Amino acid sequence: MPASSKPADGLHCLVTGASGYIGGRLVPELLEQGHRVRCVARNPAHLEDLPWAEQAEIVPGDVTDAPSLRRAMDGIDVAYYLVHSMTSTADFEKTDRRAARTFAEAARAAGVGRIVYLGGLTPSGIPEEDLSPHLRSRSEVGRILLESGVPTTVLRAAVVIGSGSASFEMLRYLTERLPVMVTPTWVGTRVQPIAVRDVLRYLAGSARMPDEVNRTFDIGGPDLLTYRDMMMRYARVAGLRQRLILSVPVLTPRLSSHWIGLVTPVPASLARPLAESLRYEVVCTENDITQYVPDGPGHPMGFDQALELALQRVRDAQVATRWSSASLPGAPSDPLPTDPDWAGGSLYVDERSRTVDATPAALWRVIEGVGGENGWYSFPLAWAVRGWFDRLVGGVGLRRGRRDAQRLRVGDALDFWRVEEIERGRLLRLRAEMRLPGLAWLEMVADRDDSGRTRYHQRALFHPRGLAGQLYWWSVAPFHAVVFGGMARNIARTAERAEKQGQRAAAPQRPGGSSAARGGLHETHRT
Repeated sequence: MPASSKPADGLHCLVTGASGYIGGRLVPELLEQGHRVRCVARNPAHLEDLPWAEQAEIVPGDVTDAPSLRRAMDGIDVAYYLVHSMTSTADFEKTDRRAARTFAEAARAAGVGRIVYLGGLTPSGIPEEDLSPHLRSRSEVGRILLESGVPTTVLRAAVVIGSGSASFEMLRYLTERLPVMVTPTWVGTRVQPIAVRDVLRYLAGSARMPDEVNRTFDIGGPDLLTYRDMMMRYARVAGLRQRLILSVPVLTPRLSSHWIGLVTPVPASLARPLAESLRYEVVCTENDITQYVPDGPGHPMGFDQALELALQRVRDAQVATRWSSASLPGAPSDPLPTDPDWAGGSLYVDERSRTVDATPAALWRVIEGVGGENGWYSFPLAWAVRGWFDRLVGGVGLRRGRRDAQRLRVGDALDFWRVEEIERGRLLRLRAEMRLPGLAWLEMVADRDDSGRTRYHQRALFHPRGLAGQLYWWSVAPFHAVVFGGMARNIARTAERAEKQGQRAAAPQRPGGSSAARGGLHETHRT
């Protein structure tokens, strides 16, 4: 349907890169605004577990495969192009060029009303051939789409601040892990960061631009900052001590990428295009987007507020549970607003699963009964020592027990945890309130596997704060097999025993029947 005859109630939107950082957030934004959404993915199964999957249409396809794109474009009003190569191979520019041309030709042939592309903000006054390969490629993709014959909106963003994005994770890890930093000279280069919420607002709003609009728009937040400024402000917002930053001229983008790869979870292969992009001053030269997508109260969002919101999502463990990686060619269009396979690497995870010879209901009763007098089902002495140590440093320890011996509700204190979330019969998530150099959660799930067998799934998550947090995690990691492995094993065995005995719940016992009452901890089996 041409853009001039767009329905007032909602458009039919195609989203590529829906498994990526921006695409995965844009889909629910479009759905909330009343649009119909079709997602094209090389492997549709990768999208099936996302919260919005049942509300969207998911079809197989690839931006380099013309027949699949022609099928995906059928009946589409607005097509979002949110893919870009993040590899550093010699032919990545050729791949990007071919994908953009294939997409543009399919959109024109299908009569699509508008293409919307999220690219990278390029520096003013520098010829395209002098840009870094990745910036040059993003600029070329935008030009190909603008010349497609389909009205096109190209949004150009620099550093996107949002939980899980490459730029945010790099900023966060560098600042938290290094109180004193020797940095490249690009930390003194100005950039114009933008909150991911504003990026999504501009993307969604671009769907209804008039037919005659076919151009690029610079998008950015209200703050013009150097990377040094951003690190200093991150430290303040995160409650860290002031950082000492010393810049030296000898760190090339290649050396910088290896340095970033050592200090942060961002691999050097992805860090290099990020470092190359940050060599240039990238600030908006116009603000024309507001003529078509007006800024409401509180928008565009300031840098500090964007940081606070991103950090809150990390603290709530929402990055680990909601966003997944995107592989070529389903990665987001800009290397800064991306969600590669290390996003959510902001959290360390110890994960355990066991098949249980009992019903999910029997397993859930054991899960909901953890803590207090029932204990934690593994290595009582270790839990007791951790509780004693917590009390010595002013924490709550294990003395709080639990409100009810069998039933929990959100907000309940549970030893040195607090109940953060319950999906009755399936999920229990606890948030640590012990003294830690970071934030921690313990998650227990009762469900069934693909063959219908009951499965127990357990995750311990830790979000470290600074170097002390990193040292803490790795110092206790050797004990996880005993503590968390034993916990998963004994919870499963307790549920199996309760099922056989027909009991509603069963507390673990020491061999021979004696209980380890001290600290409210019990042990069923040796771990």
